[in-house]
This record gives sequence, structure tokens and C-alpha cells, in this order.
Amino acid sequence: MERRVWLPDLAAVAALVTFLYVLFVFQGYSRLFHDSDAGWHIRSGEEILRSARLPDRDPYSFSRSGARWMNWEWFADLASGVAHRALGLPGVCVLFAGGIAATVWCWFQVQWKLGSNWLFACVLAVPLLGTIQLHWLARPHIYGWVLMLGALWWAESKRSSARLALFTAGAALWANVHASFLFAPALALLYAVCRLLRPWIWKLDPAEEHAAARYYFWAAALSAAAGLANPYGWRLHQHVFEYLGDRELLSFIGEFQSFNFHAAGSWQILLAFGLAAAGTLAALRYQRLEHFLLGSALLCLALISARGLPLAALLLLPIAGAHLSRLWTELGSTGALRPPLCRFLARGYDYGERLRRLDRTAAGGFLVPPVAVMICALSAPFLSERVSFPPSEYPVAAAARLERLAPELFQPSARLLATDKFGGYLIYRFDGGLKVFFDGRSDFYGRQFLNDYRRLVQVRPGWPELVARFRFTHALLPSDASLADALERAGWRVLYRDAAATLLKGN
Repeated sequence: MERRVWLPDLAAVAALVTFLYVLFVFQGYSRLFHDSDAGWHIRSGEEILRSARLPDRDPYSFSRSGARWMNWEWFADLASGVAHRALGLPGVCVLFAGGIAATVWCWFQVQWKLGSNWLFACVLAVPLLGTIQLHWLARPHIYGWVLMLGALWWAESKRSSARLALFTAGAALWANVHASFLFAPALALLYAVCRLLRPWIWKLDPAEEHAAARYYFWAAALSAAAGLANPYGWRLHQHVFEYLGDRELLSFIGEFQSFNFHAAGSWQILLAFGLAAAGTLAALRYQRLEHFLLGSALLCLALISARGLPLAALLLLPIAGAHLSRLWTELGSTGALRPPLCRFLARGYDYGERLRRLDRTAAGGFLVPPVAVMICALSAPFLSERVSFPPSEYPVAAAARLERLAPELFQPSARLLATDKFGGYLIYRFDGGLKVFFDGRSDFYGRQFLNDYRRLVQVRPGWPELVARFRFTHALLPSDASLADALERAGWRVLYRDAAATLLKGN
């Protein structure tokens, strides 16, 4: 067929639509910064640019000032720092909207690699977007999504030394971007073990399966070794395992808790979970043991932790699309159903296949990036006026007056009590010049600190002793926080109050 260079394919169009949706409909100019960790990621990246070195001591807090800090996502921080230095907060917004769009493009490529029907892929895109919206945030995990999809695409591709080298290089990059880099050797090892087991379960050619297993074992070994190509070496692996293995520490972090499936709008997430489960079971019918085990692991993770839901949608919906598409064509051709229904299924499947053949001829995907750049340029005034941390959730107005209301806060002796959510924003707002009590780096602060923090903000017995121990001089807290009321009743003086935050000064 003739290649139509003027027409983008479905994956490119979906990526562009997602990009525009994130920026303007989803209100990404504000909601991408719903998590204040974006603040310290940006400032960390800018500091790396300034000093041309990685910080090894904490530069942001007074509670753990000078303690050793492992910035395990330094390369992602660097990208945020470059975007912020070039275009300010709108640049960071566009960077992560682009990352989300790239995730959608990669997701469609994995669909095609696995053999999903065109119509099925379009249908699955609805629960996909509804699920991954949970974590549309300006944080490094967005890059991890792209790399995970790339790893699955590689695992389903033809075996070659060139692809093996590409996978190894990607694993080295991944180790400097996000803690999910351990997925690369784990996925390769899973495929290797399953290739060894498949001849014991089904009548398959052992020689072919063993050859594939050797390839994947090599990939697992090389990607594991490539993961050591980071500034911290094996200590990064130790740190990640200790952090993810500390159940008590993770119990303090909301996104590691189970998702509330009774929440409003959760039907798309339930749909994604159900389709992923159906695809996981169907994998056994088509002798794809690796898909079954991968799906089982990710579905368990999704039930335990809300962070696992986007991963299940991203990686398992393409698997579901492929296996359910095969089941669809079988039902339409075997005559197991009534003839009218068989004809309907067969015609629908054939129609999707014809659309996919046409989609392959659309070679205008290269037009999408310049179109996205043009749209961003035209909407620059709109974005520059609106991009910010949400003023209803952060002390935006209070921070604007902080230097006038309490200039002593910027002295080394100052001790500002603020929540972890406020901490990340204050690091960004004052470029690390105002030392914080706590921010979102839970792995850095540790379990005992989070125990004390929870006792303090929940005004549990012993909280006055913690106030005395940390020698707080001021407090900046959500206006509806119990601790703000408790401090005021204890004699602290209110310097400022609005709907989002209250600033108090100690006795």
C-alpha cells in the first residue's frame, strides 16, 4: 500500500490528543503539581546544573541537615532542572505532559507488537487513561512508565545482538532515572525461566525454547550489571531493597496503600483491572506462561498498592488486548456460538484488521512533535498565567508574605514546623533558602522520623515533647489541621491565616 506521509497513525494521534488533554482539559498546569515532590526534584536538578556534581548531603532540611542523601533519580531531576531553567514552571509542565503522551504512544506500539486488534486497542485505551490518571504528576515515575513499556516491547521482539545491546544500554540509563530499573532484569529473568518451563507443560520444541531462554538469561545478567552504572553502584540496589522492604515505613505513605475502589469515578479502574485479569487467564490458553505470571504479580501488586494500578493497566492491557483478540476471532470462526453472533464477531474483527492495515500506511507521525511545539508556543501566555502549584492546597499566598511577616525564618537558628506536602513546595518557592522540617523524601528521613512526625501532626500524646525537642520557632500548617489549633491554644501567635495555610510564631 502507498505510504501516506501526510497522515499520522493512531498511536501518534492518540499521543497528541493525550498531550493536549493533559495540558488543557485535565488542567495539568495545576494538577501535575498536586504532589509537592516536584518542587525538590526541580531544585535538585538546577543544583546539579550549577555545581556539575551530585549532592551527597542533604541541602534542604534542618531536621537532618548534613545527613547523607542518595539522590537516586538524579537524571530525571536534571531534566526537570533544564526545563525549569529554560522556560520556568511551564517548561516542567510541558515536559511531563510530553512524557505522558510518550507513554501512550509506547502503549500502542506494544499493542501492535503483541497483535491486538485495532478496535480492541481503541476500546482498551479508555480504561488505560482512566487508570493512569491516578499518577499524572510531575515526578520521575513517568519516565519509568516509558521504560517499562520499552522493556516489554523488547521482550516481545525478535532476538538479536543489537536488541540485546539496546536493552542493556536502556537498563543503564534507567538506573539513573527511577527506582523501577529493577524491572528490566526481573522481566528478562521471568521470560528466561518461563521459556525453560514451557516444554514441561506444553508440547513445544525444547531446543527452540532453550535457545530463547539462554538469550533472556543473558539479557537478565547484562541488564543487572548495567544497573550498577550509577553514581552509587551496588549501594543503590541495597537502598531500594531496604526501602521497599520496610513495611512499617511504607505504611506511612498513602500511595503505597490499597486503592479505594468505592471512590467516585473508579469504574474505569475496575474495568481496567477486570480486563487485565481476563487477559492474564487467557494467556495460559495460548501457552504464554510469562504473561500469566507477569499478570498475576502485577494484579497482586495493584490490590496491595495504588501505585501498582497504573503499572497493571500499562503492561497488562496490551497483553489482554492480544489474547482477547485471539479469543474474539476464535469465537467468530469456530461456530461455537449462534450463527448471527458468529458473523457479527467475525465481521467486527475483520473490520478492525482492515483498519490496522490502513493504519500501517499512515507514516505522518513525524508531524506530531512540531504540531505539539506550535500549540505550546501559541498557548504560552495561557500556560504562563496558570501554571503553578495549586493555591488551594499549598501556602502560595502565605509564602509570598513570609519574608515580610517572619524574616527571622531565613536565619540558621529558625525552625519552621510544616507538613511534608508543604515542605516540597517551600523548597521550590525559596530555592532551598528556607530549611524545612520534612518533605516527601520518606526514604531519606526514615521510619523513626515518620513515627515522630505522625504523632506530632495527629496531636497524639507526647506531641508537646516533640515540639520542644525540635525547637520549633514557627509553624506553617494547613488551616484545618488539628495541630494548628493545638498550637494556637498552647499560646502560639497567629501571624497569617487564609483558607490554605496558617502561619504561627512560638512563645
